[in-house]
Amino acid sequence: MKILIVDDEAKILEIIDAYLVASQYTVVKASNGLIALEKFDSHHPDLIVLDLMLPDIDGLTVAKKVRETSDVPIIMLTAKSEEEDILKGLKLGADDYMVKPFSPKELVARIETVLRRVPNLKEINKLSRNNGELLIQMDSRQVFLKNQEIALTTSEFDILQTLAESPNRAFSRSDLIEIIKGFDFDGLDRSIDSHVKNLRHKIETNPKEPNYILTVHGTGYRFGYPK
Repeated sequence: MKILIVDDEAKILEIIDAYLVASQYTVVKASNGLIALEKFDSHHPDLIVLDLMLPDIDGLTVAKKVRETSDVPIIMLTAKSEEEDILKGLKLGADDYMVKPFSPKELVARIETVLRRVPNLKEINKLSRNNGELLIQMDSRQVFLKNQEIALTTSEFDILQTLAESPNRAFSRSDLIEIIKGFDFDGLDRSIDSHVKNLRHKIETNPKEPNYILTVHGTGYRFGYPK
């Protein structure tokens, strides 16, 4: 399970990180709201621990942006004087809250409780396509083809996951670069083509006549199998 922690206090980030890692969670950290939204898009966390008081955009704005596209559980961190914001956060769809100062052990317990309430979380973190022939495990970032694990680079995995999650959408090369920005791209749209070519060689029976990664002429690429 992957947890995104958002707080502008480095000490709090370190303490929560230590407790979650000890409980076998993968941790992604963000020190402000803009970074939090970027890491939410790129890391797809299973739960967000979100401080309401942030230096750039506040936690309520972050929660609202997240809720536009996702039902990922959110636990808010608040000060005692923020009762009105707590109510606003709960109305936006936050799942729980804790008032500072708080016990890290209690926070871990609340995270576990919230995650148990999420239905079929393992299935949410798994994409199965072509009657199970292709399996994409999002939390562990593993791909299996006919029950055999396929080794992909970071960029190859992100492209495959992006296309497979929205099989009815055609993505331009610029779209894909924007989605996986932060990795080592040379800034050219055509750099996507090299990653797609390598990806096809790994997952297609015949890379010249692909079934999974299809070319949309004049646009870019789309996934070949529906949900």
